[in-house]
Amino acid sequence: MRDTKEQEFADFFHASWRRLYPATFAIAGDAQLAEDALQTAFSKAYAAWPKISMAISPLAYVRRIAVNEVLAVRRRAWFRSERPTAVLDEDRAGRGHEDGVVEHDSMWRAVCELPPRQRAIVVLRYYEDLDEAQIAEVLGCSRGTVKSQASSALANLRRLYDTEPDLNGARDA
Repeated sequence: MRDTKEQEFADFFHASWRRLYPATFAIAGDAQLAEDALQTAFSKAYAAWPKISMAISPLAYVRRIAVNEVLAVRRRAWFRSERPTAVLDEDRAGRGHEDGVVEHDSMWRAVCELPPRQRAIVVLRYYEDLDEAQIAEVLGCSRGTVKSQASSALANLRRLYDTEPDLNGARDA
């Protein structure tokens, strides 16, 4: 029985990691933070696998844990302290093409400027294609909070996008 449950979890892990990583990375804005959040989410899921495997959507359950982990890390004081932001070229050598495209996209830069909760809502809505009720469930808040935060996020993106110096020239061309 135990081998069956472990194999079931292993299959779930292999099928879900690639599905959850891009959204977690987009919310975190950092590859290491995304990986840490997913590792934490999957370890918590493994510990409660008999319960989670019976849920309607184990993927949604793990997604919620991962998003909450990213948001919790961003609240910690050490995370808000000064950190280097420049990435050296030799550090990029092992990274995939997708990471480079996402990092250099002007809209992505604007999304990264959003507060973590607003960024989570934008990513879950427009990248993961979740509706307001599903986002509210993932974030543990009301649909009204999702609507107001989404509205604020879009207003912030418009403001950030309009003030981005590279973008004004790109749109006029």
